[in-house]
Parts: sequence; structure tokens; C-alpha cells
Amino acid sequence: MVRSLRPLNILVLVHPELVPPDSLKGYSDKEVHVFKTEYDVISTLKWRGHDVRPLGLKDELKPIRDAIDGWTPHVVFNLLEEFHGQATYDQNVASFLELLRLPYTGCNPRGLMLARGKALSKKLTSYHRVPTPAFTVIPIGRKIQRPARLTFPLIVKSATEDASYGIAKASLVNDEEKLKERVTFIHEKIGTDALIEQYIDGREIYVGVIGNERLRVLPVWELNFGDAQEDGKRIATAAVKHDLEYQQRHNVTEGPAKGLAPETVARIQRLAKRICRTLELDGYSRIDFRLAEDGTPYFIEANPNPEIAKIEEFARAAAHDGIKYWQLLERICQLGISRTRAITEEAPIAP
Repeated sequence: MVRSLRPLNILVLVHPELVPPDSLKGYSDKEVHVFKTEYDVISTLKWRGHDVRPLGLKDELKPIRDAIDGWTPHVVFNLLEEFHGQATYDQNVASFLELLRLPYTGCNPRGLMLARGKALSKKLTSYHRVPTPAFTVIPIGRKIQRPARLTFPLIVKSATEDASYGIAKASLVNDEEKLKERVTFIHEKIGTDALIEQYIDGREIYVGVIGNERLRVLPVWELNFGDAQEDGKRIATAAVKHDLEYQQRHNVTEGPAKGLAPETVARIQRLAKRICRTLELDGYSRIDFRLAEDGTPYFIEANPNPEIAKIEEFARAAAHDGIKYWQLLERICQLGISRTRAITEEAPIAP
């Protein structure tokens, strides 16, 4: 049961270009889709009676100090997915908020660091007996060479970017020439090290987790590819996951995973909790798996602070579990406030 919060001062950190309008009147669905998360969070919290102030943050931290000068937020709702143009720099914003003793939502900086480094997260979870596809990392400037233990087909992706950035049909490779082409693309066009991973043909499974010390696992969710498959292979490309027109054209849908045996669901949920604890994830996160035909759930990646727009899988899974959208947002705020209380002698919360 999620109890209602008293009115709070809430500072919402967003990317400058994603500060949403007060009303959606006059905007197309395609335009709204760009800032849907920011609009849903801010408008819902305002509807609940909270004093909500959005702040666009790009490459400087000083605006946070300016925003709280004379106005003390009870909690900072962190919707940033990058800082200074780098996905891995979001941990520094969380660290700055900790130094200011400001309660903030979402994951702590240690968890952000561990999860953003996909290779490191896979090494840690493998050690804790979590099934993980075989992989290797090719750093920028290093010779592109495939280890003998990795057999085709392979999938090539950025070692640090999330939201399927840089993943396309060409990411699935079946020979040395295509492998080198795709690694070069990641190095030169995406600008990160390349992660080469054994391709697991199976169902795309997402599991939402809420909590700090006590974790609540949401219902197991599935991305259904429709006819968006390459030679029968399912690839969660950026278009499959984020392009509304593409999803409609290819009948890409998502919803509760159907037909799973109770023991498979229980195993997936246990693994999701183990991954969160191994990577020190708190607040809210989404764990991605590939469920192979033999029933093995392979850990693909962890997503701290996933998208929480009303139409996204995390919020829909929470609703399926009986958590209304406003309750989800207020629970996320509660977790941020309680974490700060737990690590400081006196919580910096205004009366």
C-alpha cells in the first residue's frame, strides 16, 4: 500500500530541450512523445498538490544551487539520462545532490556507475551466478579481434549507451567482415567502446524493481516484436523500442508475459533482485533479460532510472500490480527521502 504524501517542494531535473509545456493543446502525438515522461511526471505531481519546479540542466551544476536559493526542495526528482552529453556522467549529478544533502529520486551514484558500464555489470552478475551471454569489449583504437569462444551470430552494441542507442538490424552480425564493420561504426559514430555479445534467440523480458533495502518486483513484462524481425531474429533496435510509427507498422507491442511457468516467473524475479543487490541499484530500475528456448533467463542489462511515462512498460507493469501512476511517483519520492534520512544524522527536509 502506497500512502499519500503531504504537499512537497519538488525540483525536477530535466534536459533543457525536454522542459514540457503546461498544456498539450496544439501538440501532435509525435511531438508529445519526445517529452512524455517529463510532462507526465510534472503534471501528475502538480495535480497531487505538490509545488513542482522543472529545471533544465545541460552541462553546469550551478543552476541547481541557484534554484534552491531561498526555496528548499523536499526532494529532487531526477529525470536526467546524461550530463554534458555523456550518459556515464549522470552519476556525477547524483553525487552532487548527495554532497548538498538533498534527497533525490532514483539510483545512487554507485549503482549508476556499475550499471552504465555494461561489461563490468556482466562480470559482477556472472560472479553471482546470474546467467549472462558470453561477451567481450573492443575499446576504441584497439585491434578488432573476435575471441574463439564467441561464435556467430553475435550482436554489437555500445558498451555504455542505453535506450538501444546505436542498435539496428546491422548490429546482428554473422561473419568477420560484418563484425568489423559494426564495431567500427560503434567506435566512430557512437563514440564509445564496443560490446560484442553472444546473440540469444528468445523472448525479450523486462522486470521492474522498486525499493531501497526492501525490493518489490513488478510483474514480468514482454516486448512482442510482431513482424519486426530480421531473418527470424528478434533485435530490440531503437526503432522497435521508441519509434511510434514503426511500432504501429510492424505491430510491435508490450504487455504482461504470457504462458510462463510459475517456476520460471519466480526464477526471473529472484534474479532481478539479485542483480539489483549486486549492482547496488536502489530507487527504481528495470532489468532486461532474454528468455532462451530452454527456459534460461539471460541477463542483458540493468537500467537504473528507466522511463516512467504513463505509456511505458515500467508504469504499466506497476498499474498491472495495483499501483496507480500518482502512487508510483509518490513512492519514488518517498524512497529518495527515506534514503537521505538513513544516511544523514538529521534529514535536510523542510518542516
